[in-house]
Amino acid sequence: MKIGILGGTFDPPHLGHLLIAEEVRLALELEEVWFIPTAVPPHKAEAKSNSEDRVNMLRLAIDNNPYFSLNTIELDRKGASYTYDTIHLLRELHPEHHFYFIIGADMVAYLPNWHRIDELVELVQFVGVKRKGYALETNYPVLAAEIPMIDVSSSMLRERLHQKKTIRYFVPESVNHYIKENKLYGSK
Repeated sequence: MKIGILGGTFDPPHLGHLLIAEEVRLALELEEVWFIPTAVPPHKAEAKSNSEDRVNMLRLAIDNNPYFSLNTIELDRKGASYTYDTIHLLRELHPEHHFYFIIGADMVAYLPNWHRIDELVELVQFVGVKRKGYALETNYPVLAAEIPMIDVSSSMLRERLHQKKTIRYFVPESVNHYIKENKLYGSK
């Protein structure tokens, strides 16, 4: 099986995440896309909401797509979330699968800094998607996926909520409701 992997903090998950996953799934004819929330991303500050809330929001966000599923392998493992460790374990657990790791152009530029990158590119096929302000240029083997550009990020959404602005139409309505109901990110 050809499996796409979309990792991230998903803090909160938004329509950009869903669009990327669906467009790459269709372009590469993937059977599924697994959303893998990180515990502690080595290149970012800690998540603003707890892992339980992020998992709940992600479940709600992907609920209506039969090709999407949630995999908590990194949350279950605890500690820093290195892609090498995750892919190595996924290949042990699912030797029959071929994995395609979906990353934004910002992460493509950062690939030289990834933990054990030279070994990682032997284990997984990277798929890069365009992101405003970044080029998909690297010396590493990365497939480029054309997707419609949507300029949305989790940090932008958290900032909007902090400013008491709506995030309607940026996230699935179920996620918007969950954020309000649980008073996440300073929402009321």
